[in-house]
Amino acid sequence: MPDQRSPQRPRRGNPMPLVHLTRARLLEIIREPGILFWVFGFPVLMAVVLGLAFRSDTPASVPIGVHGPGADWVVESLADHQDLTVESLTPEAAGEALRKGEIELVVETTAPVAPGTSGPDTLRYRLDPTRPTSRAARLLTDAALQASAGRRDVVTISEEAVEERGSRYIDFLIPGLIGLNLMGSSMWGIGFAIVMMRSQKLLRRFAVTPMRRRDFLLSVMLSRLVLLLVEMIFLVAVGWLAFGVAVRGSLWALMLVSIVGSASFTGLSLLVAARTKTVEVASGLMNVVMLPMWMMSGSFFAYTRFPDFLHPVLKMLPLTALNDALRVITNDGGGLLSVGPEMVILLAWALISFAIALRIFRWQ
Repeated sequence: MPDQRSPQRPRRGNPMPLVHLTRARLLEIIREPGILFWVFGFPVLMAVVLGLAFRSDTPASVPIGVHGPGADWVVESLADHQDLTVESLTPEAAGEALRKGEIELVVETTAPVAPGTSGPDTLRYRLDPTRPTSRAARLLTDAALQASAGRRDVVTISEEAVEERGSRYIDFLIPGLIGLNLMGSSMWGIGFAIVMMRSQKLLRRFAVTPMRRRDFLLSVMLSRLVLLLVEMIFLVAVGWLAFGVAVRGSLWALMLVSIVGSASFTGLSLLVAARTKTVEVASGLMNVVMLPMWMMSGSFFAYTRFPDFLHPVLKMLPLTALNDALRVITNDGGGLLSVGPEMVILLAWALISFAIALRIFRWQ
């Protein structure tokens, strides 16, 4: 009679199941063109589009509108100002353009300029004080009009334009995009894969094989880490070739930080997918986890814009720690010692989330 005994579990310390499972997951991912696009194509496309939008070109002149009896004097006084574009409008058109953001400032004159005088007695500025460009337009316009009316500066001012790599917005953006894509690829790539296997009853088949949960979860984690490391190198190369964003620190330190950051996100993804049964529920949980970090972890703008009482909480988020560490190495030339606190945060997220996922994971 055939042997009816249950399959023997692999011996402890035997790495072969983990190696074979990781290789199988890698082959499964590589053979899917759609996955390759989202891992490599989409992050590069987003980096190029945002890089072109915020490239270091000379900023365009600020549009302002003017109306009233003395509008001609204002237009003539600002005609040669290289940072301002002036247009004479009706009061209604000026208000509508300001509301839509088509202009940054409205200059109102209440009386015509009398012959023989240097300018009007009063002017009124209308602007949205919450828009930095509107406040800048107000300062530029007022300085030019006051000078045209006869005011003279007491102090002689000289100006030197300085543009240094590492201080541009694109230098701030590229590390944030790397962190953002490492999070997205880790969360969606792992969480959805496990939930799909559970919904298709594949995990039930794995459960009857001599496979430990630890080996299965680690293989999913390691296969994604390999692709994420390649993705990070690809994004760094695109940033350097397209926008001159150079890594001032150690490339090895950058790679290690990226690996640890990816591990923290893969751990979170495994935790989300540990018992989730449907793709719809998984999608909602993924968005709950990622959306706060999308908005508040400093990928597109500094998280210091949020109220001060939130800063300690935001610094503990894995994406915030990863973005900060990537920028220290890329822009400031720091090493691993410089990002020690961030590495501790990332390692804590990785280990704790993986341990909990391993404990609560269910095949069915």
